Amino acid sequence: MPELRFVDACTEAHFSAMSAIHCRGWRAAYAGDVPEDYLQEVITEERWIPFFREDYATKRCRGLLLYQDDQPVACCNYGPIRSGPSPRQSEGMVIDSSQYEGWGEVISLYTEPGITSLGYGGMLLEEAVGRLKAAGYPGCTLFVLRENTGAQRFYERHGFAWDGTVQKVPFPHGVVCHDLRYVKRLS
Repeated sequence: MPELRFVDACTEAHFSAMSAIHCRGWRAAYAGDVPEDYLQEVITEERWIPFFREDYATKRCRGLLLYQDDQPVACCNYGPIRSGPSPRQSEGMVIDSSQYEGWGEVISLYTEPGITSLGYGGMLLEEAVGRLKAAGYPGCTLFVLRENTGAQRFYERHGFAWDGTVQKVPFPHGVVCHDLRYVKRLS
């Protein structure tokens, strides 16, 4: 039986592992929806390392890894809800979270693509949501692509519901994806 444990991301090795999992997760989840050249040229295994490093240094949000034995297999970022310009996700994207002021957010959650059906994502999500609740956040939000129906069902199984918000996410070549905001009350 493999040993599973949560690790708070706080080292360069953690940031690197998270970035690589994000890259592989993006490429698996968004193939066909996001331009292929963007996935290959922009979504690299190193892309998010500086963001995770900055988030850790500023305490803006937290990174959390799930390890199976000595191997990181899933990761997420969580913290206070984002509102305003979001150039890390997409140039030109602006998030309006005014109706959820004071809430927390699961900003990203990815599992290694080859092991997505083992329950690791659910374990990680529940841990992050539990930490947000323990920190006093009255609720949690997250975004999921409209085209990613499997992820929508996953979040619904964990008590999240779409609030009707559709956030446009512009990509190169005139491609626009649509993020749906899911919410869950924690108190």
